[in-house]
Amino acid sequence: MRKDVRVWFSKTGTARYISHLDLNRCMSRAFHKAKLPLWYTEGFNPHVFLTFAAPLSLGFEGRRESMDIRLIEEIPYAELIEKLNAGLPHDIRVYAVTEPEMKGNDVANAEYVLRVETDNPAALQRALEGVLAQPELPVQKHTKKGERTVDIRPYFADMDFCAEDGCLAMTVRLPAGNQGGINPTLFLDAAEKQLGRPLFARVERTCLFDGAFREFR
Repeated sequence: MRKDVRVWFSKTGTARYISHLDLNRCMSRAFHKAKLPLWYTEGFNPHVFLTFAAPLSLGFEGRRESMDIRLIEEIPYAELIEKLNAGLPHDIRVYAVTEPEMKGNDVANAEYVLRVETDNPAALQRALEGVLAQPELPVQKHTKKGERTVDIRPYFADMDFCAEDGCLAMTVRLPAGNQGGINPTLFLDAAEKQLGRPLFARVERTCLFDGAFREFR
């Protein structure tokens, strides 16, 4: 038998500094240690079949990340979760296993929460709302074809603000996935230039969506 399953995990704390390549290696080692009945690729250098939906940027936390694997035998999902977590760093936790309902390339949007350190969330919110009130927010965006200037204001126009302990939390949904995306830190870069001071933030990706903003499953 061959059965594709989707493994859901969080990547928080110090694990946010693990690159996608190192995450792949980390997961592969955990699978090897767990001795799970997985399908391996064929060829000169066989390796475990493992694919991620919309890899997370370095430095970002992720609360609802996923990877697809292929089983060659039935195994209780609770056992799979327990064995995987036993071989993973404590800041990477597997919490669910499901059967895929969407394809990885269906991902088109993502939701992020940016938490900016501040002693005065209300004042910072007013300042950032002033930044968003500008007619344009041009920034340099790196693409496969080189750098180009992009007006990011329309992408952040509906951003929500919420005061939290010691920070201002900003929630925004942005394009993501294989077709290209908008990095939420672009707004921080633009705001720093407008305000003339640095902004220290932690970025968390909370959810992925398809093109119709249906939650990725």
